[in-house]
Amino acid sequence: MHLSELPCHEAAILTRIAGPDEPAFSVPTAKGILTLGFSPIDKNRMHELAAKARQGKLTAADQAEVEAYSRIGSLLGILKSKARRALKRRTTNGRAKSH
Repeated sequence: MHLSELPCHEAAILTRIAGPDEPAFSVPTAKGILTLGFSPIDKNRMHELAAKARQGKLTAADQAEVEAYSRIGSLLGILKSKARRALKRRTTNGRAKSH
């Protein structure tokens, strides 16, 4: 799911929280964000849900869970993208590069 696919309120909030504008993450924060990800338990659950979806056997509760995983995955993607941009803009001495 991309930012444009989120409900308009969620997309607007995410844009304000993790949009491309400053403030950029500090180096330690950016590195920490890049370590975030789904646990093996969550990955297994997502695979189970995907299998159920392929079989056409998702319940309403399953669909809500799929959508929640999708929204969290989108948020993680946005945060990690911002973290990578923050690290790319930094020099070895930790100061932002001038453009």
